[in-house]
Amino acid sequence: MKQKNSGSEIAKMLGISQARGMEAVIKAQLISAVLQAAKKEELTHADIAKKSKLPRSAVTGILSGSLQKVTIDRVLKLVEAVGLLAEIRIRKIAA
Repeated sequence: MKQKNSGSEIAKMLGISQARGMEAVIKAQLISAVLQAAKKEELTHADIAKKSKLPRSAVTGILSGSLQKVTIDRVLKLVEAVGLLAEIRIRKIAA
């Protein structure tokens, strides 16, 4: 069973700020959705690269789990390339 970690848990484990931890979680969730959609639609990395206008090597790196120097903008281009729409929900932190 997969264990979900919050941004704050990730941040604590990695010794980074909560914001950076949350960014990592968001990127991972978006990339997971892209991978699922690509598999369902039988899209190759080359197909996604063409649709996203990103280099194939960048697409391959991102989709294989390399989050270093990956911007949310690039990940969102992949989301769009596989026909998905990302939505963000914001809520108040429980006291």
